[in-house]
Amino acid sequence: MDPRYRAKNFAKISQQLLADPEEHSTLERIVDLAVTTIEACDFAGVSLRRARGRVDSPANTSALAQQADELQQELGEGPCLDAIDTATTYVVRDAATDPRWPHWGPCVAEIGIRSVLSVQLATDNDNLGALNLYANKPDAFTPDDVVVAEVFAEHAAMALESAQVVTGLKQALTTRHRIGVAQGILMQRYGLDLERSLEVLMRYSQQTNIKLRDIAERMIATGAIPMEEDFASPPSTDRRRRGAGSGAAAVSS
Repeated sequence: MDPRYRAKNFAKISQQLLADPEEHSTLERIVDLAVTTIEACDFAGVSLRRARGRVDSPANTSALAQQADELQQELGEGPCLDAIDTATTYVVRDAATDPRWPHWGPCVAEIGIRSVLSVQLATDNDNLGALNLYANKPDAFTPDDVVVAEVFAEHAAMALESAQVVTGLKQALTTRHRIGVAQGILMQRYGLDLERSLEVLMRYSQQTNIKLRDIAERMIATGAIPMEEDFASPPSTDRRRRGAGSGAAAVSS
């Protein structure tokens, strides 16, 4: 491929990846564009590294891609997990015979996946996860496909990092707003000032080991500080009355 054409093509891809700065839509766009950008790829998935070493797969282009990604997590082995951990690109020429993942390989070959290309998604700031490209036939990915996939993964990682920042800020603003509404309920009902209302919410959160945002959401729904057991099921009329009593107790203590 002409280098000038490739550069122009990736400039366009980068614009598409950055078009909607929301994490979910960016992930969907990454897997969709991966299939159209890497010629040998039949379907694709993204696996993300979460807190405490957990990995999940929030986006894919087919049920087979999702199954292949989830099998790696269930079996604790696979090119995706190794790509995340080692920053190495892994090419599986034939999953049925590759000895590196003796449990995962035969499982995905049985469902119709023969070739795999896993590339780490990382920026200078963070190791985000891995992009997983799948093909139905053996030995599908060429050296040129690997180069294109690695360049694509760099663009995808930058877009994903940006989207995660935007999504995180929006979630933080939403949480802050809901906590403010919950404070307003306490201030109106019990005559508390702004600082005291936050202290009540924080103390209740610590005593019940329930996140502050969850308490705020339930207060908005019920109009009162909820009982701890209320978080296990939707609020009812009886729970609203019982929650109101708990709220009064929390304020007076």
